[in-house]
This record gives sequence, C-alpha cells and structure tokens, in this order.
Amino acid sequence: MRSLSSRRPFHPARTPLAVAVGLAASSIALQVSAAEVTTTTATASADRQDTITVQGNRLYDMVSTEQNGGYTADAATVGTKTPAALRDIPQSVSVVTREAMDDQNFDSLDGLAKRTPGMRVLSNDEGRSSIYARGYEYDEYNIDGLPAPMASINGTVPNLSAFDRVEIMRGPSGLFNSTSEMGGIVNLVRKRGTDTFQGHVTGRYGSWNQHYEEVDLSGPIDQAGRVRGRMVVSNNGSDGFVDDNDNKRQTFYGALDIDLDDATTLGLAFLRQHKDIVVNNGLPTDADGNLLDVTRSTFAGADWNSFTMQSNDYIAELTHRFDNGGYGRFAARYSDRSADYNYIFGGNGVDQNGTFEPRGTAGDIDQQSLTMDASYSQPFMTFGNVSEFVVGTDYKRYETDTARARVSGAALGGTTSFDEIRNISEIDFLSSQRPGIRVTDQRTTLEEYGLYSKLTFRPFEPLALIAGGRVSSYDQRVTNNDDGSVGRRSNDARFTPYAGLVYDVDSHHSLYASYSEVFKPQSATGSSGELIKPREGTQYEVGVKGSYFDGDLNARISAFRLYDDNYAASVPGETYSAPIGKRRIQGAEFEVTGSPLPNWDIIAGYTYMDTDVERGDTDATFLLMPKNMANLWTQYGFTSGTLDGFHIGGGVTVMSDFSSSQDVDAPGYAVVDAMVGYDFTPRFKGQLNFNNILDKSYYERVGSTGTFNMYGAPSNVMASLRYDF
Repeated sequence: MRSLSSRRPFHPARTPLAVAVGLAASSIALQVSAAEVTTTTATASADRQDTITVQGNRLYDMVSTEQNGGYTADAATVGTKTPAALRDIPQSVSVVTREAMDDQNFDSLDGLAKRTPGMRVLSNDEGRSSIYARGYEYDEYNIDGLPAPMASINGTVPNLSAFDRVEIMRGPSGLFNSTSEMGGIVNLVRKRGTDTFQGHVTGRYGSWNQHYEEVDLSGPIDQAGRVRGRMVVSNNGSDGFVDDNDNKRQTFYGALDIDLDDATTLGLAFLRQHKDIVVNNGLPTDADGNLLDVTRSTFAGADWNSFTMQSNDYIAELTHRFDNGGYGRFAARYSDRSADYNYIFGGNGVDQNGTFEPRGTAGDIDQQSLTMDASYSQPFMTFGNVSEFVVGTDYKRYETDTARARVSGAALGGTTSFDEIRNISEIDFLSSQRPGIRVTDQRTTLEEYGLYSKLTFRPFEPLALIAGGRVSSYDQRVTNNDDGSVGRRSNDARFTPYAGLVYDVDSHHSLYASYSEVFKPQSATGSSGELIKPREGTQYEVGVKGSYFDGDLNARISAFRLYDDNYAASVPGETYSAPIGKRRIQGAEFEVTGSPLPNWDIIAGYTYMDTDVERGDTDATFLLMPKNMANLWTQYGFTSGTLDGFHIGGGVTVMSDFSSSQDVDAPGYAVVDAMVGYDFTPRFKGQLNFNNILDKSYYERVGSTGTFNMYGAPSNVMASLRYDF
C-alpha cells in the first residue's frame, strides 16, 4: 500500500473560516491546547475507536510523492493554507504526483494540463499555452502557496522538473487569494533536500529531434544532517512537427533546508527558467471560415519568428513548530521575468488563389512580482473532536511593463502564401516607423494586502463545519508610458467570505458543499478611459468524495454553478472595452486517481460544462470550451513471471465539438497514447512512450479566420533511460 497512514486517526485540517469566528476560536484553542490533549473518538465503523493525541497537524510531515510513489497523494495544501486530506477539502482538487508526471513525460504545466481531468488547454507552443478550468484561464501559479502571474503570451507557463507534485483547485478561491481568476489555483510543490544522498540522471530522445536531459541530486550537506540540499538541472528541446517550430527550454533549481533548531527550519531556493522558441501561431482557415485540410507540418510564419523568455524566482521560508501543536510559517517569493517576441502569422482566410494577408506582433515585457505570507495554524479539542484554525496575513505586488506592437498586412507588403510568408524580410516591429504598425507602452501595477482566517469546527465526529473570511485592500493602476496618463481603481476593505461543510457518511465516503467568492481587478478601460470595475465571481459546489484501500485510491463526483459579473470585453471597431453583464457556468465532474490494486495506477475523469450569458454579449461566452471532456491514463507494473520488470500503460483524451467566437467550428476527437517500460535493474530503467498511436488528424484549438487554428501532434514516439544513484 502506498498511503502514508490511515486518515481516520486524526482530523486536523479540513478548510476555511470566518474572521470573527476564527479569532474567537483562536483564544479558546490557545487555552485548550496549551498542553497535550489525549482523547478517544469513534470512527465511522461502530466497532473501532482511535486514540487522538493533539500535538499538531501530522500532514505537515507528509512524505513527498517521489518517495511515496504512485498516482495519489495523502493530502494537498492548495486553497486550504494548511495541509488537508483530499476528502476533507470541500472543493474540487486534483494532485498529479511525480510518478504520474514521469510516466507520461510531463515537462511543462501546459503539457500536464492537456492530460488532466477537468483541464482545457488552448494550445500554442509548449510553455506558451493557455490553461483553463471551468471556462476560465489560470492567470497565476503558486510555488508552495506563493503566487506570481502566469500568461501564455509572456511565456511564463512553468517547466516542471523542479517540482514534486502539482496541486490543482477548480473554482474561485478568494479566501487566500481574493484578486485571482475564477477558474481556481495551481500550486506547485517544490522538491526538497533529503536526509540521505539520492539522485538520478534522465535522458530522452524521440520524433522531431525531441530530447530531454536531467540531473537531479539531493542529500545532506553537513555531517549532522541539519542542512539538506537539492539541485535540478534540465534541458529539453524539439524541432516540432510544424516546420521551423524549434522549441528549447532550460531549468536550473537549487534549494537548501536548514534546521536552525529541532523546531525551526529555514528554506531557501532559486529557480531559473529559460525559453527560446520559433513561434508557431497556427493556421488560417479558408475564406469561408472552414478549417484547412493541409499537411500538419504547414507553417504560417517566417523562419525568423522568435520568442525568448527568462524568469528568476527567489524563495525563502521560515517555519516553526510550537510546543502546543501550533505551526507558524513566514514565506516570500520574488520573481523577475523578461520576455521578447517578434513574429508574423496569418491575418485572414486563404482565398482561391492560395493567398492570404499576413499580420504581425511584437512585445518587450519586464515583470517583477513580490508575494509574502505569514500564518499560524492550531489544532484543538472541542466536544471530544479535533478542530483547527488558521489566521494570517499576506501581501503581493505585481508590476509589468509591456511595450507591444500590432502589425497590419500593409506593413508586411500585402498578401502572401504559405511558401512566401516564410521569406518575408525580418522587421523589428517595436522600433520600425512603417505605416501599419501600432505600438502601445504601458505599466500595470496590482498591489494587495490581506488578512484571512479560517476555522474547521467539528461539533461531532462525522461533521466538519467550515467558515472563513478575508479582508483585502487592493490598488490597481495602469499607466500609459507614452503620455503619462494613469487609470486607477482601489478598495481599502473588500470582504471575501467562504463557507463549506464535509459530512463523513461512512469510513469511505464524504458529502460536501461549499460557497466561495473571488473578485478580479481589470486593466481594461471604458470609453472615457476609466478602469472598468473588478469582475465578481461566485461558486456553489456540492459533491461526494471517496477514499479507498487506505487512501491509495481517491474519487470525486461534483456539480457546480458559477456566476461571473462585470466581465470586460472589447467593443468591435473601438479601442476601449465594456462590461458585458453576467455569465453563468454550470457543470459536473467525475475523477478517480490512485491504485485500485498493487502495481496498478489510474487517472480518469469526465467533465460536462454548460455556459450561458444571462446579461450581455453572447459572443463573449466560452465557445472554445467543449461541453464534454474525458481523460484516462492507466499503467500496470509486473512483479513476477515472464513479464517481471515490465510496465505497460495507455490512455485516451476525448473532446466533443467546439467552436470559436468567430464561428470557426472544430469536430470532437479522441487521441490514444501508450507506454511500455522495463526495469533492467532496481536502479536502471527504460521506457517508450507512443503518443497518438492511431495517428489521428485533428484540430485541438480553433481561433479566427487568420490564426490560432492548431493541429494536434501526429503519431510520435519518445525513448527514455533513467539511472538512480
């Protein structure tokens, strides 16, 4: 069994709280838990009792997924601030473990999201795709609970070699991040230094000169083992199945964990990521908006199309375990990013002569972000059961300077063809004075302070009542660097509530319900130049969660309804935007992950989504989101007989029909993948991954008549070797 321990012995963290209730509980808890408390509580089984000793939340000591193995994790921290068992979080949460990432060769977050239930990726170059859940794009990603912006056009979608697992929450999460997107939170949990020396080297090679090299070393640095280090270096690249579409990415990660004393640990980390890409922006349609039937290698761009990005993340974390079972944490993350791009693509549909008008764009982005968080959590006894509270404060500041050029066909010499567009002479669009090039230059700043509190109150053993609240102060500014004009919107006391409950029906199943809110400041301006008011999101969710085989297999069935008010959309033919009104998104999800039997791992899910604009412009609804999505991946490892040492796996990704707001329609598709691996020795392993084994020809994204119509990858293979020290 891969579970760390039974979830019944202790019910520490179950999620959110109200500010007033939480602060009141704090004073009670500090009195109750000043000394160790031991009690006996009944489990869901009538003939079984467990002794609970309240000494702290045991899930802070959960083993990393790379050490534990398998496709399931014991708990998650995304959207909860304190670690909680998946059954105890009253929202939809998925955890993709290190083994699941390695089995499917997931090297980037967008690559992972394509094969994760409930996620939708609008494909672009890998590392530059847009990731969605429930109709909304994730515009931040967290590292150990500390957010920074994420935007596909800026290339800030992260590589994954530095991370042990990926935690994904769907739906608003305003309690701990009130100015975030409606779709939820992605939290990347870092790899940490280990108590003993370990390491591995990995090499892969496959179709289109795909390659990946990684070195990962970890272990104690001093003899006493009080200083532990980790270093990961990775390099990968591909020529791409589309002509000229080279893609190169590198990662360097270094980390130290230092025990200052038996109860206090200081963590320091540095993460650098670099990308160098020949941009592929997709294909045009024909003049009537129908998808082209051309070879999948067709490139609608110039051979000088370029994109480069570099990001540097500096992370510091100080944690302390108090004698009364409390846990204190202060953490900070500073991110410094820069990106430059300059490329051309199709601007309209292909006519009968095989010609179309090109378009171009360029950008120069400098972005700095700082996030800090300080929190204190404490389990305590009430009515013979374990409850928990957390109180904290956080701060974030995002500042982005963006110079951007938009280029008409006239600046590029008029119409072109697939053969001719590649030979258009290179132009630096940002510095060129040609007619038909429009350049904008602005600085966007978001600053937010927050106070939050959450309480998980257990009046009797099977029931957890959850309430939470956050008070935020934010300031949003957009400065035009050309004329110095400033648009500004702020609020000094914005309250964001949260409520939920979890009821354990029996030892395997829990019913849950939750209410959550979020708001999103917008940088779009109205007709008079003022910033449009923030969007406001509200979600209602109910569901059933199951945990089986001592936590080795987890399942979830959920239904949700989400409202989005005041979304800003561009006004056709104008340079300003306007709020479109109110949108409603509703749907249902099913997901199962883990190991139903020893050596058998599975990830499976289905998502249904229905969208409606209750008030506003129907063209701004989520047409790129299919109503039905399904994912399956499973692998089995043989441990005896003639197949001893072999691992076999396979999966399928299914999408129903979808279309764009410009009426470009795409049929649904199903893509089948497979894997076979062999353990030559306990330390030396090989693997072959076969992707799209049926060589299905399909469009995985559609856009306008000119661009963003993207073929999915043809059949391809990747061979891997890994040696563990």
